[in-house]
Amino acid sequence: MSLLQVALGPSTLVVAVDPGKVMNRVWVSDGSGLLAGPVSLPVSRVGVASLEQMMAGCSDGCHEPVIAIEATGSLHEAWARELERRHPGAVRLFAPSETKAARTQLGSGRFKTDDRDCAALTYLARQGAGRLAVDELEVEVLRAVVRHRRRLVADRKVAQQRLHDQLNNLVPGLSAPAGHGRSLAVERPSGQAVLACATAFAGRPPSARSLLIRAPGRLTKADAQYWADRWRGCLPPPHDAEHRAQRLGRDLERYRLLCTDIAALEGEITQLLATSDGQILTSLPGVAAVRAAAFAAHSLPIDRFPDADHLYSATGLAPALYQSATLHRRGRISRQGLAEHRDALMSIAWGLSRFSPAFTQRDHEYRARGMAPIQARVALARHACRLAYRLLKTQQPFDEEAYRRGRHSRGR
Repeated sequence: MSLLQVALGPSTLVVAVDPGKVMNRVWVSDGSGLLAGPVSLPVSRVGVASLEQMMAGCSDGCHEPVIAIEATGSLHEAWARELERRHPGAVRLFAPSETKAARTQLGSGRFKTDDRDCAALTYLARQGAGRLAVDELEVEVLRAVVRHRRRLVADRKVAQQRLHDQLNNLVPGLSAPAGHGRSLAVERPSGQAVLACATAFAGRPPSARSLLIRAPGRLTKADAQYWADRWRGCLPPPHDAEHRAQRLGRDLERYRLLCTDIAALEGEITQLLATSDGQILTSLPGVAAVRAAAFAAHSLPIDRFPDADHLYSATGLAPALYQSATLHRRGRISRQGLAEHRDALMSIAWGLSRFSPAFTQRDHEYRARGMAPIQARVALARHACRLAYRLLKTQQPFDEEAYRRGRHSRGR
């Protein structure tokens, strides 16, 4: 039995920490109750030093304390790293969902305060729950890079929309949406060339040669001539075109810097993933380093999930279930857990539906039953989760033929 499944003795000192941005709420107790009043300590060296003094004054010196910290975003990382360095193996992490469930058991599910969270953390730690922080340190590095890239990708999407809007105001009708002629892909060489020319000529029509010169990548003469001809058919730029072009140029520069940062992060993700257990996910068809890292960052260490169904439930894609006597009801997906974990699994399911014959066949079967595309992908995500779980546990690469034979042997 794992040490984390053994209840603590009454003499064991438990330190519960509910992290915040500036101050952390702390409870210090043993089996008899609180040994000191609840305090709020700053997230700094002074706060850690004060906590060490409290622990030294309350500890009997015979037992190593257990430090329970709620893993809230990245707020817990500073204290978790420092306390793990000072007390190796003593720090345990708890998900906010675990804290909420414990508050419900203690009768305060709908009343959230820092002190109630500390009481819930103490309750969980005494039962032997939680996961060791030392097992999370390697994954935290990968998780931080994945989360940073996700934010930059969201910023890039907003920047693309802003560029389209500015270009449409500067040259009406040139940046057409899909269905109204060929749409302008900002991320491609043609889009970059058009934006650069709009900035350089303040919305006036350029020649095909100007587009070719300003293209950062491969742009054919036919494409350049197409955009030059289409530009000449547009209405003239507004009277303040010079100022609009300057703003467009600055936004275009910011967009390019965003793309450079994202490319650098993807290289860093590839290197970090190569040294982790999540590298095995890249053997899946349609799953490269970025998708594999996005899922592995929130699934590792895989031993904290007893089976694939627990992992699937953690993503929030599992349907809500109600059973009582003869009643069996299944509702919509729960959406509990992290949205980024859920999006990563959906992305893997999409890649498999495009490049894995077995999953492509499954996708067609679900569509034939009348499922909408998003419903079919959620159904595929369950099978993708089981497959990813098995790969992470066994560290054996994906074998398409073996997977197909296994599916047929089970009659699925």
